[in-house]
Amino acid sequence: MSTYTRPVLLLLCGLLLLTLAIAVLNTLVPLWLAHENLPTWQVGMVGSSYFTGNLVGTLVAGSVIKRLGFNRSYYLASLIFAVGGIGLGMMVGFWSWLSWRFIAGVGCAMIWVVVESALMCSGTSRNRGRLLAAYMMIYYVGTVLAQLLVSKLPTNLMSVLPWVTAVTLAGVLPLLFTRIVNQHSEQQETTRIWPMLRLRQARLGVNGCIISGIVLGSLYGLMPLYLNHKGVSDAGIGFWMAVLVSAGIFGQWPIGRLADRYGRLLVLRVQVFVVILGCLAMLSHAAMAPALFVLGAAGFTLYPVAMAWACEKVEHHQLVAMNQALLLSYTIGSLLGPSFTAMLMQNYSDNLLFVMIAGVSFIYLLMLLRKAGHHPTPVAHA
Repeated sequence: MSTYTRPVLLLLCGLLLLTLAIAVLNTLVPLWLAHENLPTWQVGMVGSSYFTGNLVGTLVAGSVIKRLGFNRSYYLASLIFAVGGIGLGMMVGFWSWLSWRFIAGVGCAMIWVVVESALMCSGTSRNRGRLLAAYMMIYYVGTVLAQLLVSKLPTNLMSVLPWVTAVTLAGVLPLLFTRIVNQHSEQQETTRIWPMLRLRQARLGVNGCIISGIVLGSLYGLMPLYLNHKGVSDAGIGFWMAVLVSAGIFGQWPIGRLADRYGRLLVLRVQVFVVILGCLAMLSHAAMAPALFVLGAAGFTLYPVAMAWACEKVEHHQLVAMNQALLLSYTIGSLLGPSFTAMLMQNYSDNLLFVMIAGVSFIYLLMLLRKAGHHPTPVAHA
């Protein structure tokens, strides 16, 4: 049986369009707020509101899927995200956009959970890795295309919202031509998320997803603002964000292969160390292109390796619950990262963006080094 069945391919096509819309708004919302002369801490709070919505969406998505099924849950999630985008055009203001970005965050997280869970159900223990790799590649390709669009098209609010809304609604169309069936057993459905977060043997993976959320949440939410304060144009910001995410695309396959060959613990250590080096390069005002490429290649590949570490520590029937727990951990990190980093940037310096990322990465590196005497256990669900 082919790994990339018709439902999987159509699901990934829909995800590409939705990711395009999500990434465009993620880049432009901080810039629109900056153009309205909102203080940095308010820009950070709006970003945190979006990630708070992610947290809520992650928690409610499971029950929605169980009640409505994958297809209708996907339609509902896309509609919620579209409403959150349309609302931005009604009134520009801190409290208004705080609410609309929260709504968009709920829809976005529901989309992720629906797509990831649908891929888990469509796959087997032998091809889930390939499906996850395809999912990550589609997500990052959509993100890069979004940054390129930002660099080429007009970026004022009312020019962007109509076509972003149209792309969001178009993302629903592929799933109108297929049906994704939930083939989970009852044992899988009754596995809860919270016990997965407390598993001692999976703690490094869970912590890695939290750190990944802090790193990527800060980069997504505050890198455009950092570049804006440096005098970079909107088009230039789109280009540099594309460089950052493109590095993550190029790093996915080789880092995945290295993790399989040399062990995920070793690769995690190297990745976190490289993230720290990338931050030091940005702080030293080295050439921006190689510094951002190094930071993106290590930072954007941290989540899948940490996730793979955690998933190999659980039984086969616990995979879906662990996947949801890891997404929840990532979302918590994404919520905390922009909030604290924005306050530091507001009160001290924009350079605190990279100091914060390097600091949390160093803490995680110390956790990884404590495992020096231990070797990874074999994959539990090979």
